[in-house]
Amino acid sequence: MPFFRHSRGLLRAASTLALLAGATVLGQAHAQGAYPQKPVRLVVPFAPGGASDILARTLGLKLSESMGQTFVIDNKPGAGGTLGAELVAKSAADGYTLLLSDVAVHTIAPRLYAKLGYTQDQLAPVINLATFAHILIAAPATPLKSFADVLAQDKAKPGKFSVASSGNGTSTHLTIEMVNMTAATKLTHVPYKGGGAAITDVMGGQVDLMFIGTPPAMPLIQSGKLKALAVTTSQRMSTLPQVPTVAESGLPQFESVAAQGIFAPAGTPREVVQKLNTEIARIIRLPDVRAKWDQLGAEPVDNTPQQFTSWLSAEAQKWGKVIQVSGAKPD
Repeated sequence: MPFFRHSRGLLRAASTLALLAGATVLGQAHAQGAYPQKPVRLVVPFAPGGASDILARTLGLKLSESMGQTFVIDNKPGAGGTLGAELVAKSAADGYTLLLSDVAVHTIAPRLYAKLGYTQDQLAPVINLATFAHILIAAPATPLKSFADVLAQDKAKPGKFSVASSGNGTSTHLTIEMVNMTAATKLTHVPYKGGGAAITDVMGGQVDLMFIGTPPAMPLIQSGKLKALAVTTSQRMSTLPQVPTVAESGLPQFESVAAQGIFAPAGTPREVVQKLNTEIARIIRLPDVRAKWDQLGAEPVDNTPQQFTSWLSAEAQKWGKVIQVSGAKPD
């Protein structure tokens, strides 16, 4: 009898342990399914007012409404966005610290900076929010009518044109280098400490040309203060349909775009990444959000984390080659 009583006791204990283990698993599953359960920190590695910040604040409000937790925008500018990117890369991989940034922190910075506080593998792609063309601009009084004119005149007199950028190693600088590589032109790069002064000098005719992102360019083009000669996307922009692409103006298949994306620390649960991707993709398609994207000259992108990852890999290879061939260095 004592043996049978002992056996029944063991069975009861085993059953209790199994129930507790099952409850733990169900609790963990519920916790994952209920994400987010506390406020989410959305790090923007640039100062307030720029494209990343505007997109973050637009998305943050919508995500707070739909996901039931506050998405707090945290601006951490410095070192071309890499300080904020490093902060997120080294954060807990639980979905409560995210990065909204120009994708250059993932594609260009690891190849441009000799020492960086993170690697691209430490940032998990969540979704590509939007792509931005670089627009080739000139002063309204310029006799140039197109990018084809630039190519023809540079061929006749190499080095004739000065082209401003917002700084050494920026995407606008690398676009100049890619044109020189692709077309064998001799466009003379003139780096500035930021885009504002460069734009002013282009408007005043002190510098001939500039490749510039759409957010600062759009209002100046629409008001007639700048002349748009070409866009660097593979297709014409929906907001500037009258402006031809570089590809159709003499450099077939040329494409140079900036993009804004969301990243999470590597190791963030796949379920969390997918939930964020699905919800953000839904938000981007909302009419009022699409209108905000149009104001910035942004083309919305609807892709999976896997598609975003593949696209980033191709971009990294392309810009890595430009950096290597041109010898571009950051400021």
